[in-house]
Formats: sequence, C-alpha cells, structure tokens
Amino acid sequence: MWRTGANEATTFTVSKAVKIDGQPLAAGSYALFTIPGKAEWTIIFNKTAKQWGAFKYDAKEDALRVKVKPKTLASPVEQFTITADKNGKVALMWGKTEADFMVK
Repeated sequence: MWRTGANEATTFTVSKAVKIDGQPLAAGSYALFTIPGKAEWTIIFNKTAKQWGAFKYDAKEDALRVKVKPKTLASPVEQFTITADKNGKVALMWGKTEADFMVK
C-alpha cells in the first residue's frame, strides 16, 4: 500500500460523477492510494479523503479500485509527479515508471 504522495495522502476530487477507466466514481473527494507491482498497479480511490500516510487506511472505505499496466518512461522523472491532460489522462510518474488512468 502506497499513499501515492508524501506525508498526507494525495486528494483526488471530482465535481461530478465520472468514469475511471470505464468504472463509475461518484462526485467527491478521495484519498489516492496505489499498490505498485511490476506487471500491474492497483489505483485506489478511498472515501476518507484527509489521511496522514496510510496508517489508518481502511479498505472498507474504498469507493473504487482499478488495475492498470505500468509503462517504462524514456527519461526518468526524479521527483514524483502527477499530471492530468485535457483528454482526461492522469499519469503518476516516478523514476522510469508511469502508471496512468483515464477520467471521463
């Protein structure tokens, strides 16, 4: 389990219901967690938005989990970076690894 950021868990907020990689997610704020793996990452949207680290993480509060395939970046990213583009792609990048999902 990774809190997907430093100190406080990263907050992911949507003002209306969306689909994450085709799966529904209600409007609201969520703590973003990940379970990284070599062949697959699990991206977790947890209903308890404000959390310090993952110390009190409770899987019962997960609103959604999606599985994604990590990609290898051509150039390493020194600092953990999250980007979102106008097409709805959200990318999590660090080192030579990128894990991304689509928001529609």
